[in-house]
This record gives sequence, C-alpha cells and structure tokens, in this order.
Amino acid sequence: MPLGQRAGDKSESRYCGIETEFNDDMPQVLHQNISGGFDFVVAPLIDPSYRPSSAKNDGNGTSVPPFAASDLILSPSQWSSHVVGKISSWIDLDSENAELRRDSEDALKTEIAWASHLSLQACILPPPRATGCSNYARTVNQLLQNVSNMQLWIRLPLEQHEAVEDDAIDTNFKTSVSSGGRMFDSWEWWNTFRLLCEHHNQLCVALDILSSLPSINSIGRWFGEPVRAAIIHTNAFLTNARGYPCLSKGHQYLIKSFFNHTIQIILSGNLVHDISQERILPAGDDNHFEGLPIRHALRPYLDYVAYLYQSMDPLPEQERFEIGYRDFLQSPLQPLMDNLEAQTYETFEKDTVKYTQYQRAVCKALLDRIPDEKATTSTTVLMVVGAGRGPLVRASLQAAEETGRKLKVYAVEKNPNAVVTLHSLVKLEGWENIVTIISSDMRCWNAPEKADILVSELLGSFDDNELSPECLDGAQRFLKPDGISIPSSYTSYLQPITTTKLYNDVKAHKDLAHFETAYVVKLHRVARLAPPLEVFTFTHPNCSASINNERYEKLRFEIPADTGSTLVHGFAGYFDSVLYKDVHLGILPSKATPNMFSWFPIFFPLRKPIYVPAGSPIEVHMWRCCAATKVWYEWCVSSPLVSPVHNTNGRSYWVGL
Repeated sequence: MPLGQRAGDKSESRYCGIETEFNDDMPQVLHQNISGGFDFVVAPLIDPSYRPSSAKNDGNGTSVPPFAASDLILSPSQWSSHVVGKISSWIDLDSENAELRRDSEDALKTEIAWASHLSLQACILPPPRATGCSNYARTVNQLLQNVSNMQLWIRLPLEQHEAVEDDAIDTNFKTSVSSGGRMFDSWEWWNTFRLLCEHHNQLCVALDILSSLPSINSIGRWFGEPVRAAIIHTNAFLTNARGYPCLSKGHQYLIKSFFNHTIQIILSGNLVHDISQERILPAGDDNHFEGLPIRHALRPYLDYVAYLYQSMDPLPEQERFEIGYRDFLQSPLQPLMDNLEAQTYETFEKDTVKYTQYQRAVCKALLDRIPDEKATTSTTVLMVVGAGRGPLVRASLQAAEETGRKLKVYAVEKNPNAVVTLHSLVKLEGWENIVTIISSDMRCWNAPEKADILVSELLGSFDDNELSPECLDGAQRFLKPDGISIPSSYTSYLQPITTTKLYNDVKAHKDLAHFETAYVVKLHRVARLAPPLEVFTFTHPNCSASINNERYEKLRFEIPADTGSTLVHGFAGYFDSVLYKDVHLGILPSKATPNMFSWFPIFFPLRKPIYVPAGSPIEVHMWRCCAATKVWYEWCVSSPLVSPVHNTNGRSYWVGL
C-alpha cells in the first residue's frame, strides 16, 4: 500500500520496497511483505550458492539453475508490479581469477535472461569492485542492447570520504584530490560505468544510504542522475527517547528530497531496535507510543518513512499544473515567423501572476507620468505592441482605473487571427472609444502619434530568444523622448547542470542538429552545479547611437569544493526583467516570480558531456549572433576540456526575423 496521500503527488515515490534474502517460496515471501505494508520486494532470483562451473547436469544432459521460483507460481502482473530482481552479489567480472570471471559472466547473463522472461521492470546489479569495472560494464552494455523494457539499477553506496589507501581504488576509477589527500567518491564509479555503457537510458542507479552522509553539494549531484531507488539500511536509523527508530535531520531532508525527485525507498536489514512486538510505530512524530501489534519485523521503519512522506507539504498548484512538462523538451516559440494558436494564447492568458505584475508596473508608470492634479485633464497614450488576444490591454486599462488616470490605447498585433479576437473583446467590454486596434507588424507600422508608455510581453526563457530587442528597437521610434518602456530592461543567466535524462532524450535523435538546438523545458531531475551568472543585458528604450544586438560573454563557473567531480551535460538558461522601477518579472531561481508558469528555463545541450574534476572551474563562451533574416546562439566550453563551438552560423537552430 502507498506510504500515504500527498495532494498532487501520483509518482512512484509513494511506494516503498523491502530487500529480502533468497527464498524458494516466492508466494510466501510476497504475501508476508505485501501484507506487512510494503509495495514490492527486492529478491534474489537464484540460490546465492550456485556457480555455473560446479553445476551438475541432470539425466538429460542439461543444467537447471536453482531459481527462486517457477514463473507460474506468481501471475505476470505480480512479477512485474511487486518484484525487483536482485542479481547475485558474488559476481565479479573483473576478477583476476579466470574461472570466477567466466562463472560471473554466465551467472549474470542467466539471471538477466530469467528476469526478462518474468517481465520484471528492474533488476539491481551488485556494485563494481575496487579493482575496476571495464569487463563488468562491457557485459552489462551487451545485455542492455537486448532487454526491451527492463531497467538495470547498479547498486552504489552514497559515499564520499578522504584518506583512502592508494591501492584501495584502481586507476580505472578517477579520484578527487582534496587538501587531506585522496578522496573516495562513489559517483566516480557510476561515471566510469555509465561512460563505458554509452549513457544507456536503461542503466540506472540504486543508492545505499549509510549512517553518515556526504555534504549537501556532493549529494546534489545525484539528483541529475537516473537514481531510481534509495536503499536505507536499518542500522542507519537512530533511536529516539521511546526506543523507536528515527532518522537524523540530514537523513530526513535527503529522504524528502528523494520523494520530490520520484525516487523510491527500499528498506534493508534486520530489526536492530529493541521494540516490543505488541506495539507498532504510528505515523505521527519522532516520539512514538503504544499501538497495535507489529505485523512485520521492519514495520517500525516503514511507518517512520511513511510519516516523513505524509509530513511533506502538498504539491503547490503550479507544480501540479507543470507535472506533465517535467523534463520534456520543447522547441522555443518563433513568434515572429509563426502565428500562435488559440490554445497557446489561452495557456499564457491563464498566468494571472504575470499580468498582475504588468498591471503594477503600468500603475507606477501612470502615477509617475501624470500628477494627481492633472489626472482628469491629461490623457496618457499607451501602446501595447504584440497585443495578442488582449491580456495586456486589459491589465493596462485596469491600471488606469486603479490610479484614476485617463488612457488612450493602441493595440498592435501582427497575427490576423488574434486581431479577430481583439475586435470581439473591445466590443464586448465597450472599449471602442479607448482602444484602437492595429493589424500590423510593430516594426512596419507608422504611428499617428507618439506614445508615453510602450508595453510588450515579447520575452523568452533566455530573455532575448524571442527577439524582444529587435522588435522593441523597431517600435521605439514611436515612443516619446521621455517615454517609458515596460519592460525597461532584462538580463539572461546561465548555469551548468547535470541532466542525464535530457541528454539521453537529445541523444536519441542521433543527429547533430538536436545537440545544437536550445530547448524550453521544465527542469526537474537536474543537478545545478554552480550559481547562475549574468550573460546578456538589454535596456529599452535603446539610446545607443548605433544599435547592435550582437553579444559575446565569457563565463567562469566555480563549483563548490565539497561537491566532488561532476559531469556537465549542458546549461540551463533563465531571465530576470525589470518591468518598471522595482517591479520585477523572471524565472531566475534565486528571485523567480512566485506561481508564474508562462516561462520554463531554456536548455543548451553539449554534444559530449564535460567531465569536471573536483576543484576545477568551468569556462563557457556564449555568443548572440545576428544576420539579416535570423538571430542565433553559439556556445562552447574551453575549460577544463575543450568542446566544439555549437551551432556555428546558426546551422541547426535560429530564430527568424
């Protein structure tokens, strides 16, 4: 049964599993643990004492491995929904012993084939040995080419510590260097293994959670990796004043972070707390009290995990709306080349927070523009350029009503389909004497009079990627010399990220063009490796004698020293804009406008992920290039490794003028 109810959360993190020992009575194992409150079991598929080389042939000359059970004793849905296979832990494909290597390879292939026959959704592989993993990874990669839907979760400890003996880790595993000497980092094992397996999208991770944890920055790397499960050992639990298990604050924070990233919890080990079998752990707080009889030896630990899940805040309404967009690549809009569809307009118009901010900005501009004594005699000319179906027109008129100012509005829109809706809106609201609709491209229209205020919503996820600078530079000719532009300025930001999910999605296209395209995406399973840095800034009106919207910026990102080594799959882009004075709008994580969903971050992928050793900075170059008919970005990395310049001459991705 699920850990509990959390409003808005329908993810797999609601289900908790348990690691079991080998037992050839699988129906009993499943019944005991499912009735005990667990949702699935992690069970060995074969007797751990079995070795292929010592197996005896039966009378027919065939060898029958001692599997835990026939496929017939459970229904296909039970195998698929309630059992995760556990591959034998003795397997060592990189052993110096040739017989052990052969046995290991035979056993691994046999167990994976059996798991595939049972239609299991996943199998947990034993961790690599300290002596290396090349042959192990090669064999796993071979198997991955032949399994259809099953995932392979390689088991790794969540561990990073100093003072490892030089001969404890083979040179196949890179080690981070710290002031205290060599550092063991299990992430290095994972990185080596997945590189050998070519970033296969069915290769995932199951993390063993120990009693001690690495730093928050070190842990943070894993949220960009394909972690599917966290295995918590009972000896990682503390004991509260009543003798019941609980977790440290650090472990609690980690488990809740796992829940937020759709990572399932698996409990492992034996009952190590002296708890009366006539009591049960309630899903309340850390101070536990008497209850019902315990049905399962590990029920106190399960109930504590359930308590942590149930104590989490409900998913905000915005997050519920965006769940379907998580880590889903979308091509950015081309608003100048293409006319938006009604459905797109409708989605953006539902973002009331954005238009509230615009209304605040117009209010402040009107109050600054017209003093109270002239409020009834002076009329402000306001032009909405790129009016769409009229939300900014409405926000501007509401601002005029709120401030008691008189307004004359020009609504300029190039999309003839949206103009039809604009005319209907003006007629419906009775704005005929206030609003004039102009069906034209703002860059071509000749205004009959100058505007006091110019309002637009042409910003993209990377501020200028929907050509706001080019549009507003063309429209500012009908703004009075002392006129106000809303927005008045905007800045783009860039941040290195680990995101195996997005990298694999881009790689699946098997071409260069998709690696040189920027995508709009609701980032979820990502690791943000360093604070965002400013890239390009644009100000309006642009008072430069010679307007040039080409830009170049070199950025140097410093990754926190305790993070360890990382792999950069690309860069997340954000924007922050000043609408007017202190009224801001943006998606920069540190000061994002709350509950606004009109923009997701932009993602600039790298053709080949960049390995960044611990303590090394990342140097990135970003260009904004302009030509007569298009604008495009180019980007590259120059340190610690050199990447090709992506999207040269806009060969793969551009925004049409």
